[in-house]
Amino acid sequence: MDDERIIALYWARNEDAIKETRNKYGRYCYAIAYKILGNDLDAEECESDTYFAAWNSIPPAKPTALSVFLGAITRRLSLDRWRRQYAEKRGHGETALSLCELEECIPAGKSIDEAMEEKELSAAISDFLRKLPQAQASVFVRRYWYFDSVSDIAERYGFGVSKVKMMLKRTRDQLLMKLEKEGFFI
Repeated sequence: MDDERIIALYWARNEDAIKETRNKYGRYCYAIAYKILGNDLDAEECESDTYFAAWNSIPPAKPTALSVFLGAITRRLSLDRWRRQYAEKRGHGETALSLCELEECIPAGKSIDEAMEEKELSAAISDFLRKLPQAQASVFVRRYWYFDSVSDIAERYGFGVSKVKMMLKRTRDQLLMKLEKEGFFI
């Protein structure tokens, strides 16, 4: 079923919306949650919580890209659960490591998730990513949105681990410079 029809089911308050969402995006939402939490049961719960949150959000929200909408909900719910559990071990440490790497680019005085949700910062980062070469932007997103490990990214794109680490470091440095130029104080 296409996204417009699924969204129409939500607007009609038809419970088939959840079934169709699960059929089309269940594996996608589960994968996002699992990358963050590293636990099957927790990932399944976050996936289910995503459907509940979507049910409560649509309407009034009318997402233009249902996959992005669901991915953002799943990511937020998973990070919230991860924080509650103080789970350094979960996600094989990649979640904590990824967030620590990004701390140098996020303005002081705010937690990473609070700063990332700010509209201006989000727009600046999106603009920055759109202007990067495709491979560089993809590596950055895989690391800091999907929390892939450096070795997984290297394997996915056929790069060496050291190349991925250097790419990420240079991209973070470029992002830091851009944010400082735009008046975000780090």
